[in-house]
Amino acid sequence: MSITLEEEIFGLAVNPFTNHPEMVRRYTLKNAKGMSVSVIQLGAIIQSVRLPDAYEKVDDVCLGFNDIASYVATKAAYIGGTLGRVANRVANGEYTANDTKIQVTKNIKDQFQLHGGFVGFDSVIWEVAQKTPDGVIFRHVSPHGHEGYPGQLTCFITYQLDNENRLWVRFEATTDRSTVVNISNHAYFNLAGHGAGAKGLSEHTVEIAADKIVDTDESQIPTGKLLDVEDTVYDLRLPVLIGDRLRQFENKPIQGYDNCFVVNGGELVKSVTKVAKIVHPPSCRVLEVWTNQPGMQFYTANNMPDEKAGANPIIGKECTHYVRHGSFCVETEKFPDSMNHPEFPSINLEPGEKYRHEVLYWFKVEESWKCCCNP
Repeated sequence: MSITLEEEIFGLAVNPFTNHPEMVRRYTLKNAKGMSVSVIQLGAIIQSVRLPDAYEKVDDVCLGFNDIASYVATKAAYIGGTLGRVANRVANGEYTANDTKIQVTKNIKDQFQLHGGFVGFDSVIWEVAQKTPDGVIFRHVSPHGHEGYPGQLTCFITYQLDNENRLWVRFEATTDRSTVVNISNHAYFNLAGHGAGAKGLSEHTVEIAADKIVDTDESQIPTGKLLDVEDTVYDLRLPVLIGDRLRQFENKPIQGYDNCFVVNGGELVKSVTKVAKIVHPPSCRVLEVWTNQPGMQFYTANNMPDEKAGANPIIGKECTHYVRHGSFCVETEKFPDSMNHPEFPSINLEPGEKYRHEVLYWFKVEESWKCCCNP
């Protein structure tokens, strides 16, 4: 059986460039193994990822909403959204290129830019460039000067699903003048189910093939140094239980993981390699992350509402509560603030060049102990 593609109307969203409402469609890819992935035109958001566990119970393992209004109301959490033009932080909202100072918008406390500014790629309505037998290709043309960035940037995002439960995401971009590009995706996952919360996340193990992380200050702006993970909570080279590790952050300024891990030797590589593996042993679900990028931001939803402290939860699909430390993100990227650090992998893009970023989310069921632990 080949992949099937279903298209339906998801809702109305206001186009930030025209201020007019536009229809937003949802595209659902289904494979022969009972896995499905839904993406929507708003923000090219990954809205749902459903797959069976070792006992054939199908759960949605990706946080999201069934309506546009909830995505708009929780925009600050970037749930499922595309990050761009430049994912992560830009210190002081500025950088210098060819001896010219370029100022971009500062959408965080008027101090720095995060994830592309006030109207990032998560907020735009992507056109459907092509529907393919196994996927969909979205397109967006970011105008010259948008959020302060030079150049008209033409971007494509390809989502493809196969019968091996592999979700391929390809970001491509070209420009008509010298600019900077670092696109990513901010899907939140919980392999126990999108609403399994902090208890579900604590049961996961995580392994990241990184000897170093990008060192940052208290605002999470890179210092320019790379820190060795040896003998720190950031050493995830062997699998560790997330619940155990999160307890070690209790007296730290940032209570949880929100770090760019240096993968692939800190270089852009020709083909995707495996950089991370997250496992939920009770369900036997596994997510492997493969990419050609030099960095991966690993985030444990530290900024989601803390219900224990009385915060109102974010209400997601099926009326579930999305809370602090109740999910994780694996955002493949180049390093934060790279345009201000010549020693970091370059995010410069010139006319005639093509930005290419590939990431593969490979979902598996590893039933190593199912034989003797039937429920």
